[in-house]
Amino acid sequence: MEPVYDAVITTARLLWLAEGLKFEVSGVENVPTDGAGVVAINHTGYMDFTYAGIPAFLQGRRKVRFMAKKEVFDNKISGPIMRALKHIPVDRASGAQSYHEAVENLKRGELVGVYPEATISRSFELKAFKSGAARMALESGAPIIPTVIWGAQRVWTKGHPKNLWRSNVKIMIGVAEPIEPVGTAEEITARLHEVMGKKLLELQDAYGEHPAGEYWVPARLGGSAPTLEEANRMDAEEQAAKAARRAEREAGGEVS
Repeated sequence: MEPVYDAVITTARLLWLAEGLKFEVSGVENVPTDGAGVVAINHTGYMDFTYAGIPAFLQGRRKVRFMAKKEVFDNKISGPIMRALKHIPVDRASGAQSYHEAVENLKRGELVGVYPEATISRSFELKAFKSGAARMALESGAPIIPTVIWGAQRVWTKGHPKNLWRSNVKIMIGVAEPIEPVGTAEEITARLHEVMGKKLLELQDAYGEHPAGEYWVPARLGGSAPTLEEANRMDAEEQAAKAARRAEREAGGEVS
């Protein structure tokens, strides 16, 4: 029993009801009923992790320990909640500790949630994947559970206003068949990207109308979202700007 996690799930479900969110979940049978699993999730919006645990919960009320950036844990409101739910803080400047903690969770038979893309995809297409999910699977022996969400970007995503109340948004969640950790990390990562890409196309085809020009619709489908190439350029420019600001702060500290 995990009363805090259970209470958070109950609260989330009430909030989703208040928002009018409409969930369609498929592939629940692909989540193991017990034992470890690396839950690999595509990343289109800030609320993804709140939805990504639904298939596991439907499969015997299982809980997922999500890897999330350290800043969320540093927040005085969200931090205590994240720690109580036993999620895993990730320091992007030094990820060894979070990786070790994730592997230990897997060896204990937990489900660990990870974003192979690392950051939100502004294009809503799959970005290139980091190899962390594959390496965790190889080290722990746990299968990877490919999980794809479509529609969450309509609730809250990077560069656009929140749409949290009475949004009446449909969100589709599809879980593909588990990928066993066989082969090199590079081979497994490539296989994961392929599987999740196919599942994403499947959900998009089943979603319904993608209105032309809408910000949440990929350019490939006639929307105004940037292409993957444009989004990658925007990400690179943003990272360069952050690095420059960080260097400026550090230089200022040295002077003082």
